[in-house]
Amino acid sequence: MSTVSSAAQSNRRAQGCIPAMGLDELRWRALRTHDLYDELNMRERGRVWTREEFIPGYMADVGDLAKLILAEEGARAVRPDSQAALEHELADCLWSVLILAHRYGIDLESAFVRTMRDLEKTISARLDR
Repeated sequence: MSTVSSAAQSNRRAQGCIPAMGLDELRWRALRTHDLYDELNMRERGRVWTREEFIPGYMADVGDLAKLILAEEGARAVRPDSQAALEHELADCLWSVLILAHRYGIDLESAFVRTMRDLEKTISARLDR
């Protein structure tokens, strides 16, 4: 067991000193954060988010991501911290996808592999015409 704190590991990972997380670890971190949000929401609002309440949050994250992409492409004013903001919004979107998959009982890894396989077949068939 490592004695390095998770904050220190995160910092080292961000600096490229620790290998990237796999899907299982990403899912575990997402669920841990989800549980913390549940605890906070219970304390502050007396209830947790329902499954359907996650989708507007995800949509807001995607909207924020879209604004940052537009800025990166010159269609909007660029923020001074645009790279950090882009990283944050992409991570927020990934968190939402991982939580939605969990809340709806989707094996995201299997679904992703199956979907990519199907898309590859469909695209390849169209390219072979």
